[in-house]
Amino acid sequence: MAALIAVLVASSLVTGVPELRAEAAEPGGGAARFGGPSSAALGVDLATVTIPELQDRMADGSLTSSVLTRAYLHRIKTVDPKINSVLRTDPTALRQAAASDARHRRGDTLGPLDGIPVLVKDNVNTRGLLSTAGSLALAGSPPAKDATLVTRLREAGAVILGKTNLSEWANFRSTKPTSGWSAVGGQTRNPYVLDRNPCGSSSGSAAALAASLSQVAIGTETDGSIVCPAGMNGVAGLKPSLGVVGGDGVVPISAEQDTAGPMARNVTDVALTLAALSGGGTRHATAPAGRDEAARAGGLRGKRIGLWRLPELGPAVDAVMTRAAAKLRAAGVQVVEVTPPYQKRLAELEFPALLSEFHRDIDAYLATRKGPRDLAGLIEFTRSHPAEQTCFPGQELFEQALAAPPTTDPEYRAMRAELKDLSRRSIDETLAAHRLDAIAAPTNPPAWTTDCARGDNDVIPSSTPAAVAGYPSLSVPAGSVGELPVGVLLTAGNHQDAGLLSLGAAVEHRLDAWKAPRYLPTVGGGGGR
Repeated sequence: MAALIAVLVASSLVTGVPELRAEAAEPGGGAARFGGPSSAALGVDLATVTIPELQDRMADGSLTSSVLTRAYLHRIKTVDPKINSVLRTDPTALRQAAASDARHRRGDTLGPLDGIPVLVKDNVNTRGLLSTAGSLALAGSPPAKDATLVTRLREAGAVILGKTNLSEWANFRSTKPTSGWSAVGGQTRNPYVLDRNPCGSSSGSAAALAASLSQVAIGTETDGSIVCPAGMNGVAGLKPSLGVVGGDGVVPISAEQDTAGPMARNVTDVALTLAALSGGGTRHATAPAGRDEAARAGGLRGKRIGLWRLPELGPAVDAVMTRAAAKLRAAGVQVVEVTPPYQKRLAELEFPALLSEFHRDIDAYLATRKGPRDLAGLIEFTRSHPAEQTCFPGQELFEQALAAPPTTDPEYRAMRAELKDLSRRSIDETLAAHRLDAIAAPTNPPAWTTDCARGDNDVIPSSTPAAVAGYPSLSVPAGSVGELPVGVLLTAGNHQDAGLLSLGAAVEHRLDAWKAPRYLPTVGGGGGR
């Protein structure tokens, strides 16, 4: 991982990403428009700057973590009312930043994340700071200790800036949920078009990044909840291989699929954050490789990528994939059309297995918190609190999970075993048959209009193989349908996270699809795709 990080650090300098992106940025992308510190005053453009560039500025004394943290806190105060992505800021954030500044002055920094502001999804425990999964049931008091991943961030010197809104209970409550809505936080809006949905359940993390409210953010995924918000909000998001990031202290759906993962506005920052989350050791990972080495490592010539088109996402999305494939071919990639097998069977088996696993895992988690002590108590709480029903009343998934077979049941065990086997084979066989470095598919359709009465419009199958298999997947911006971003989802084999990030950084640079949000009230095209 350290070698990969060095290459990505160099690549972020070689490719001139900030300059290229700054030219493409729409009005409204920078801090100055909203009355905060200007890019000139900071010496950086928050919408485009990378962690290595920030660390260079901190090392030479031209920027401090305190100044950077204040800039992000100001943007949260002035910009976030448009999108409603941040639930609360950490009152100790500036003290954390001051401690980082002292380490920088002593020349004793803890690594690339030292002094870097991070937002954390609100289903991740943070000591002394409410961690609610979006539900009033957990809003009485904060957890007693940090989740393991938050401990890792603190050990890396990161500034915990605050907590982001999410789809309540990570979208595992109702059969007709509205992504980005929670009883605690209300509705998060897509920064590109404000009446459009940010996708769930890491909706607040992705929307906050799109609006440049933090340098990086933490999301969580069971199936699609990191990568879909990343794609729909025009940022990068990695669902790591299962087990790479510790899950202790994260509100669960299923231990067989759940993982937290890093999200950022560029793949370099995603990779650096993953190194901290995984305990991979980043203290000495900031030394950049040479320009030629970085160019070779980031090169695409000779790579083989399988394109899984998913025409059910519509012709406009397919056109984005066609344009992306053409750009990759021009860079020397061999793009071959593929259709991973077993998808229908995976769709049949996944949901029933998750019901049994949710009942087991949520009971274990609730026993560690003040509030309802088990799923039955949570159902009663939701039923008896009208504020939990202001967007949609249903809790059908809770009720189905309560009645689901236990995870000791032989039928459940057979179901999960088949899921694991078929999901891994769907990826492994496709990679082997075509000698692929990765499988590429559209991450998301254009964002649908948010509508509590209708619920989501989100049949998005591209995330399922990697989610069920426990393999890594990475979304990077691929293009747009009108104003609305579309991502390309790259999937690789088990524990091939480092190689996937290297490939993803090269794809990100070649596609050059990022654009700043314009916070438009609406656009034409109705509520669908």
